[in-house]
Amino acid sequence: MSSIDAKGRTRPKDDACAGLTRRTLLRGTAATGLGALLLVSGRAVICPSQAWGLETTSLKPETMATLIQMARDIYPHDNVTDRFYAIAVKGHDEKAAADESYRDLIESGIGDLDQRAGGTGYRNLGWEEQRVAVLNQIEDSPFFQTIRGGLVVSLYNQKEIWPLFGYEGESYSKGGYIDRGFDDIDWL
Repeated sequence: MSSIDAKGRTRPKDDACAGLTRRTLLRGTAATGLGALLLVSGRAVICPSQAWGLETTSLKPETMATLIQMARDIYPHDNVTDRFYAIAVKGHDEKAAADESYRDLIESGIGDLDQRAGGTGYRNLGWEEQRVAVLNQIEDSPFFQTIRGGLVVSLYNQKEIWPLFGYEGESYSKGGYIDRGFDDIDWL
């Protein structure tokens, strides 16, 4: 099948994007405020405004998109893009592919999170405070502790984001920190 765009050009119709209209994209982008809209298409989570995508193998793409939002709400950093949060939660999809009970823990945890958030689900809550309130309800659950504990390593161990935090990496190979800014604290 094909469709005709606004300039009269014929384009093949992509079934994966059939439900995505320009109006839907603009409405979703405006709702996020920053333009970082996560789309779920087929077996992938896509962020067209930042040109990245994450393919899923075991978990539902909606689950991965919710995990990305959850990661951002647990460890919020305005200067870190969703791409790094997606990389941080990708390990949950890989582990779920190898362990059915782990997949059930993640999927049921996201289901519970969406149910507690109400009819629109966790990702569609408009304010960070609302999402954090829902997370506070489940903070003692094995699901939440699994996600939070994994993020400590998977998010902050990405060398690409270290400069955003002012971290230069390990110091041993560079002679240590004593002569390299050990006492250059300007915020204390």
